[in-house]
Amino acid sequence: MTVALHDTIEQIVTGLGYELVEIERSGGGLLRITIDFAWTPEMAQNEEERFVTVEDCEKVTRQLQFALEVDEVAYQRLEVSSPGIDRPLKSEMDFERFQGHEIDLTLKNPMGQSAQGLVSGLRKKFRGVLEKANEEAASWHIVWREEPKVKPGQKVSKKREPAPLQALSFTLSELKEARLAPIVDFKGRQSKRD
Repeated sequence: MTVALHDTIEQIVTGLGYELVEIERSGGGLLRITIDFAWTPEMAQNEEERFVTVEDCEKVTRQLQFALEVDEVAYQRLEVSSPGIDRPLKSEMDFERFQGHEIDLTLKNPMGQSAQGLVSGLRKKFRGVLEKANEEAASWHIVWREEPKVKPGQKVSKKREPAPLQALSFTLSELKEARLAPIVDFKGRQSKRD
């Protein structure tokens, strides 16, 4: 994909008040654009979360079809969609926006030396709650508990002590991929902050 095409798509999407999450070109001439509502830190005060609707996707599709035709971009099918429940986190702003949410992340390289032998040094995939590690530096961490698996029907003692909290610090440059954990909650995605 050319830089000019990326810039054209981004300009149209942001001009309509949305954020460009991803652009993907697939076999068969598919051009897939993923959009979300533009977010600012000031919007964090507003408790109501907005979601991309079919009407939002239609509006962006109409504008993109016109612009791509003018620019003579070759594609067979254009698909504009929301990021879904496993939204990718790519920019610093994404991480700011989803602090306190549960995420899945994959490191580029294994973490190396494990902390107190609790986690394998070869491990690259983690699921935990995203938190800002340092306000000045661009570092983050996730916090999780390695609870033992409970078999269906198995009773769990209320006296059982919870597994210890574990944390992994990272910078965005160390990540291969990060996504919101696909948690289905029919009451809506809620923050894990206390």
